Amino acid sequence: MNMTEAPGMEPNLYPAVAAAQLSAGYPGVLALDGVDFTLQRRSICALVGANGSGKSTLFATLLGLRQPLAGQVRLFGESPHHARRRNLVSYVPQHEQIDTTFPITVEQVVMMGRYGHMGFTRRPKPADRAAVNKALEQVGLGDLRRRAIGELSGGQRKRAFLARAIAQQVPLMLLDEPFAGVDRSSEKLIVSVLHQLRDAGATVMTRSRHSGTVDCIDSPCLLHSSLLFASARSRGRQIPGGRFGNPPSRRVAEDTGGDAAPVEAEGCCGGSLARRAAGGACGGAPARVSRPGGPAAGR
Repeated sequence: MNMTEAPGMEPNLYPAVAAAQLSAGYPGVLALDGVDFTLQRRSICALVGANGSGKSTLFATLLGLRQPLAGQVRLFGESPHHARRRNLVSYVPQHEQIDTTFPITVEQVVMMGRYGHMGFTRRPKPADRAAVNKALEQVGLGDLRRRAIGELSGGQRKRAFLARAIAQQVPLMLLDEPFAGVDRSSEKLIVSVLHQLRDAGATVMTRSRHSGTVDCIDSPCLLHSSLLFASARSRGRQIPGGRFGNPPSRRVAEDTGGDAAPVEAEGCCGGSLARRAAGGACGGAPARVSRPGGPAAGR
């Protein structure tokens, strides 16, 4: 399947993700409060925020694992439940719960990404084997395909699960902390793979507690219950306002008596994530967004 188009849909008819006044949470906890954003296709979005800011809840809602309390979210115009059934979205968790003593090879793990394309017997066809081979080579694990998954290093194992998602061949990929616990070489390789996926037509959303590695992103999003900051770039040019994200929530400033502090996250080139979004490249003017917390604070 061409990842540029969702099956059975006109190309570019719907954005990859669209949330309108989305509120979600757990009993006694409102983790997301009136979130509005649109993520266009063929882009890489980094969802950044501290622990408890609502990132996990947003991912769970996008995957259809948690129902919204208010508002709605659509993936390619579909509900998350239908999007998953139509094989439109994949998920790469931060930590995969596996039995490292179970005799399963790297190739077999990646082949699991093809189950949605197989019949009831789950017998791989030539197209399935070709997709697995390509995914393994893409993440640099072609020579380790016969090795047991439990024998891989942490970075290699993370690349194997990324290969499984690639083999699934979906237009939207959700990655949970893809750079956590990996060495520099694996980090560079993952960044390169994300670029390749975007250029092939996929949309990628990553989740992170910090923005230490943002050289690969097009669209930074700062989340703290509501969306505080969202912008987008497309290969170095600014995407016009209105296509992605919304201005900072006024409710945040009102709750703190009108005080607004600038939020800047460390990014590439010694700059900040907010600067990259506002200026379209490193070194642009910093963006100011509201957050709870007294007087304005610089870097």
